[in-house]
Amino acid sequence: QVQLVESGGGLVQAGGSLRLSCAASGSISSITAMGWYRQAPGKQRELVATITSSGTTNYADSVKGRFTISRENAKNTVYLQMNSLKPEDTAVYYCRGTILPFVYWGQGTQVTVSS
Repeated sequence: QVQLVESGGGLVQAGGSLRLSCAASGSISSITAMGWYRQAPGKQRELVATITSSGTTNYADSVKGRFTISRENAKNTVYLQMNSLKPEDTAVYYCRGTILPFVYWGQGTQVTVSS
């Protein structure tokens, strides 16, 4: 079992920045990839960014150049640095961890960007 706890969400003006954190606990040694997803009201959950155990990253086109995913293995934590935020970035952001064939989700953290 893996437990994921997100933090760092909040309210920010357009153009501002936030950093989300996802702390993993439990059987984390077998995590092959971690990522951030988001879900806006009335929309499906979508990928934001992922990072593999080897450090390979992948981003949604809508956040490329503005968001950066990183991991700090010593703290079992993954971060999402979000810059130049836009109102359309408003959503609940979820952390996801993969231990094939299983996927684990955090409880989500709200990000609201005001115009």
